[in-house]
Amino acid sequence: MTVQPFMPWFAADTYMQRRRALCARLAERGVTSGKVLLIANVESPRNYPANCYPFRQDSSWLYFMGLGVPGHAAVIDLETGDTTLFADDVDLASIIWTGDLPSREELRQSCGAEKSAPLSEVARLADAARSGHIYCLPFSRPDQQRRLADLLGIAETEVSALVAAPLVAAVVSLREIKEPQEIAEMEKACAITADIHAYLLQHFREGWTELQAAHLVRERAAAHGCELSFATIATCRGSVLHNMPTAYRAGAGDIFLLDAGVEVPSGYAGDQTTTFPVGRQFLPEVRDLYQVLYMAYRHAVTQLGPGRRFLDIHLATCLALANGLKDLGILKGEAEGAVEDGALALFFPHGLGHMIGLDVHDMEGLGEDAVGYGQEVRRSEKFGLRSLRLAKTLRAGMVHSVEPGLYFIPQLLARAEAGNFRTRIQYDKVKPLLGIGMRIEEDWLITEEGARRLGPELDRSIAALERARMAS
Repeated sequence: MTVQPFMPWFAADTYMQRRRALCARLAERGVTSGKVLLIANVESPRNYPANCYPFRQDSSWLYFMGLGVPGHAAVIDLETGDTTLFADDVDLASIIWTGDLPSREELRQSCGAEKSAPLSEVARLADAARSGHIYCLPFSRPDQQRRLADLLGIAETEVSALVAAPLVAAVVSLREIKEPQEIAEMEKACAITADIHAYLLQHFREGWTELQAAHLVRERAAAHGCELSFATIATCRGSVLHNMPTAYRAGAGDIFLLDAGVEVPSGYAGDQTTTFPVGRQFLPEVRDLYQVLYMAYRHAVTQLGPGRRFLDIHLATCLALANGLKDLGILKGEAEGAVEDGALALFFPHGLGHMIGLDVHDMEGLGEDAVGYGQEVRRSEKFGLRSLRLAKTLRAGMVHSVEPGLYFIPQLLARAEAGNFRTRIQYDKVKPLLGIGMRIEEDWLITEEGARRLGPELDRSIAALERARMAS
C-alpha cells in the first residue's frame, strides 16, 4: 500500500509561498514580530513503544512544511519571513528499522526552509517563549504539548499559553481557500471514494455483515493506494449517526448506510454517504422518506455559491425536509414553525456539512468555531443548530460536504412524545419507522460562479439505486 511520503508532495516553492503568506496574514492582524513554532507529529504507541498506530502527520505541518517524517519542528521568523527546520539525521541504530531516511539538508531543501538546525536547538527558544514572542497552534494531541514542553525546557502550562488566536485565524484564512493543486488532489480522493461507494452498491449481498462491508471498503481503498480518511460507518442502523460496523447480518427489508472516504497519499480527503436498500427495492414507506431526503439534497446544492451563508443554506434544507415530512403526515402544522421550534431537528439533528481538505473535518483541531464560524456568526444553543460545524459565508475555493439526513431515533422521539412536541408530530406514523436512518453526502467546491461537485457523480436517485441493486 502507498503510504504518506516522507518528502513533500508539492514543489518547495509552494511551502515557501504558504509560509510567506502566513506572515502577511499575521501582519494584517497586527502581529509583525516574534516567531511561529510548528511541530510535527510523533509516532503514537498502541500498547508499548515499539508497536505504534499507523503514522499520520499533523495537517498544519503538512500544509506549511510538507514533510512526512515524524518528530521535527520548525520556526517561521515573522520579521524576516525565514524558516528554520529543526531535525536530526537518522542514526545507524535507527536505519535498520526505518531504512535510510532523507538527511536534514535534503529535508530543508525539499520544503524550501532557509535554515536548519539540530532538534536540540529548539531549547534556545525558551526565553522567547516565556516572553510571549513564540506563537503556536492548538495541540490536537496532548502528547505534542508535553513533547514541546520537553523540547523547550519549560512547563506544560507555559506551552499552553503559546497558543495564539491571531495565528489560528490566519491559518484558517489560508487553508480554507484551496489552491488548484489541492483541488486536484481532492478530485482524486473524491473519485476514488465514489468508486468505492458504487462498488459496494453493486456488490453488497443480503446476509452480509456490516463488518464485511467495512472490510470491503478498506480493501478497495488499499487497492487504490489509499488510507481511509476516517473510520467507516457501514450499518443497517443508520439512526445511530456514528454507528460502527457490527456482526449484524443485513436482511432484504433493511436499508444500508455507508459513510466512507479515502485519504490519498498527499493527505487530502474524500467523504461521501450512500443509503440503499439491501433488497432489490426500497420498501414503500422507506421509499417515500428517501424521496424527501433526495429532493432536499438536490435543493441544498442549488443554493451553494460564494457570498451565501452556509447557515442559511442549512435552514433552507431544513425547511425542505419539514415540508416533505408534513406531506407524508409525519409533521403537523406549518413547516416553518417545525424548523423554528426544533421539531424538525428531531429528525435532522446535525449540520448540513463541514469543511474538508487535509482533514476530513478540515482544521477542526484548530477549534470548530474558529473554522466554521469565525467572527461573523455565533453558534446557536438551540437543539439541532448547535451541532452545525459550518455556518459562515462561503467563499470561492472552499470545499465542504453537503449531507442532509433523516433519522428516526427511538430514544429521542420517545422523549419528544412525552415532552414539548406532542402536537407537532404524528406519532402513529413515526413508530413503524423507528430505527430508520438515511443520509446523502457529497463534497462540493465553491467557485466564482457557484459550486461544483468534486469527483464524478454517483446517481443517488431512487431509480438509479434500485437499478444497481437489481443488477447486483
